[in-house]
Amino acid sequence: MENLLIYVFVFVIGTAIGSFLNVVIYRIPLGKSIISPPSSCPNCGEKIKPWHNLPVLGWFILGGKCANCKESISIRYPIIELITGILAVIIYYKLKSIDIFFVINFALFATLLALSVIDLDYKAVPDSLNLLALTLAFFSSTDVLENIKNALLMIGILSLVRYYVSYILKREALGEGDIIVAGTMGALLGVKLSLIALFIASLIAIFPSLYIRYKNKDLELPFVPFLAFATFIVWYFKDFFMNLWSVIYG
Repeated sequence: MENLLIYVFVFVIGTAIGSFLNVVIYRIPLGKSIISPPSSCPNCGEKIKPWHNLPVLGWFILGGKCANCKESISIRYPIIELITGILAVIIYYKLKSIDIFFVINFALFATLLALSVIDLDYKAVPDSLNLLALTLAFFSSTDVLENIKNALLMIGILSLVRYYVSYILKREALGEGDIIVAGTMGALLGVKLSLIALFIASLIAIFPSLYIRYKNKDLELPFVPFLAFATFIVWYFKDFFMNLWSVIYG
C-alpha cells in the first residue's frame, strides 16, 4: 500500500510538471516568459481558473473547450501531462528512490520531451532547452568529468557524420540541435550505448522519413523525437544493451 501511494504521488507530481511543460512548449519558441502572465486561453486571453488547470482532469472538466470563449483546446495538452506522469513513474521504478538523481534524470527526460514536441512543431529546437538537457546530463551520475568527456566525443562523432553526409547529399543532413542532443546522449549513456541509441533512432525514423518524403514531398524530418525516444529505451534497458554490445564486439 505504501509503495502504491508513492507511485501515485510520483505520477501526480509528474502530471503537474507536464502541465508546466505545456507552457514551456507553447511560450519558449515564441520568445515569451514561462513565468508570467499566468496561464490563459490563447484565443480570448481569459485567465484559466485553478480548478480548470488541473493536470489531465482539467481538460475533461472543460470538455476540451475554453470556459469563456468555447474555443477548442488541443487534446495534446492532457496527453503531454499524462506522458510526463507516466515518465516519472517509469523513472522511479527504474531508480527505486526519490533522490537528486531521480530529480535530474526526470528533469532531463522531461526536457527532451519538450524538445521533441517543439521540434515536431517548428523543425527546430531552442538552444535554452537543448543546453539545459545537456547540462542536466552532465550531472546524471556521480562521474561528472566522464560524462562531459563522453558528451564531447558524441558531439565530435555526430559533427563528422553531419559534414560527410551533408557533402554527399548536397544538403544539410543534421541540424545543430541534433548534435547537442547527441552530446546529451553521450553524457547520459556513454559512447557505446549512445551509438546503439543512434542506430535505434535511425531505424525508428526510416518509415516516417519515407512517408513525409513521398507523401508530403518534404525532405526534412524532425529527428529529436526519435533521438529522445531511443535514448530513453537504451537508458531504461541499459544492462541489456551493454550485454548485447559485449556479445557483438566482445
